[in-house]
Amino acid sequence: MTIRLRFFASLRERLKMSDATHEAAAGATAADVWSALCREHPDLEPLSGSVSFAVNREYVERLHPLHDGDELALIPPVSGGAASSADNSSRSPTNRQALHVRDRL
Repeated sequence: MTIRLRFFASLRERLKMSDATHEAAAGATAADVWSALCREHPDLEPLSGSVSFAVNREYVERLHPLHDGDELALIPPVSGGAASSADNSSRSPTNRQALHVRDRL
């Protein structure tokens, strides 16, 4: 099956591209595609524990199954200013990423 990949922020910079296509086996997950990408680009491996995934503009878990024609966005961690503990919910990396991805997609 064919998956459209979208790369954001530091991933886009490292790969020198914003999108690509990837042929994956039936039943492949977001994590499977990430693993294949890391095999092709070993310098991405250190990001493995912190990359987020969105399929068709919705955040998903690593083990989310993919289907032919899906768009898989790969979102690296986003750095920013320190948030106070009272403000963690609105300034957490996940919330910042969600806003960033929503606006970019």
